[in-house]
Amino acid sequence: MTGPRFTPLAESLPATVPFVGPETQERASGRPFTARIGANESVFGPSPKAIAAMQAAAADCWMYGDPENHDLRHALAAHHGVAPENIMVGEGIDGLLGYLVRLLVGPGDPVVTSDGAYPTFNFHVAGYGGTLHKVPYRDDAEDPEALIALAREVHPKLIYLANPDNPMGGAHGAARIQSMIGAVPEGSLLVLDEAYIDLAPEGTAPPIDPGDLRVIRMRTFSKGYGMAGARVGYAIGAPGVISAFDKIRNHFGMSRISQAGALAALADQGYLAGVKTKVAQARDRIGAIAKQNGLVPLPSATNFVTIDCGRDGAFARRVLDGLVARGIFVRMPFVAPQNRCIRVSCGTDPMLDALAGALPEALVAARQG
Repeated sequence: MTGPRFTPLAESLPATVPFVGPETQERASGRPFTARIGANESVFGPSPKAIAAMQAAAADCWMYGDPENHDLRHALAAHHGVAPENIMVGEGIDGLLGYLVRLLVGPGDPVVTSDGAYPTFNFHVAGYGGTLHKVPYRDDAEDPEALIALAREVHPKLIYLANPDNPMGGAHGAARIQSMIGAVPEGSLLVLDEAYIDLAPEGTAPPIDPGDLRVIRMRTFSKGYGMAGARVGYAIGAPGVISAFDKIRNHFGMSRISQAGALAALADQGYLAGVKTKVAQARDRIGAIAKQNGLVPLPSATNFVTIDCGRDGAFARRVLDGLVARGIFVRMPFVAPQNRCIRVSCGTDPMLDALAGALPEALVAARQG
């Protein structure tokens, strides 16, 4: 018996888990985390109106979700001042990135990104046989000019940039992003990942012609809207690019419950504004905790704060391990020199109280090696 015959590409790839989930770590330790502040989820949760809509939709979950996502697409189009033909809804940004890579990247095709940027995009590229070309971060931020310079050399199918950035938390202003779009080489497409844009300062998101063939924007309900577990993302792009998703997407990938929740969440912008205020307060508190312990919080336009631990990646890993051992779930960048940092998601007051209590002990343990 030979078993299934995997493709040569699949055979060549390592088994990879991009992020070890907090549930996995809890099972390994045999106890729950006191503070789950590592995955950039919104602990403030979704709008009560979204929860009510999802509860009501649960009775109808015997039916598939609308494969066209008609109501949500039209509502998103009205919200952004574009046409429904400019909107594609999918299973979070992760799902949409997978579809986009499948549409555009074949074996050997070049793709440009930053070394240390969101790794799930890289796994999609590897999974379809593309070749990643990377530039380093500059001053703890993605470097638009370096990305464009490399793109002019390798003529990539896709150029990836997150703004605001994960894992470092900073953001480029709208003018710089517009300049980057204007410099995208012919035949390349800029993937502008705006997962955290709802939490960023005004002036971060540039106005972009929705018909511009040089850029596709990715948005999500996972961060500001507090619906990470519902898996709702959407893309904004030129109609010809958007319609191409219909060739390969899972047409029944969205649940009715998620569709209903996202529609109600979008309509409750007042709740989102309140979350943004809570996130800003939590960022300030995390920054204060870091400074109290002699660490440096980096500027953040997201719902997390990246904290410079002041040494190398090995030291930051010991700090992280010390926090995890004390019931505080956090994460860290994985590429040097950014891996000298840990990354802490915004939390409630009790969660941040727990962080404040555990961090001094974790630092002592890390310094003892």
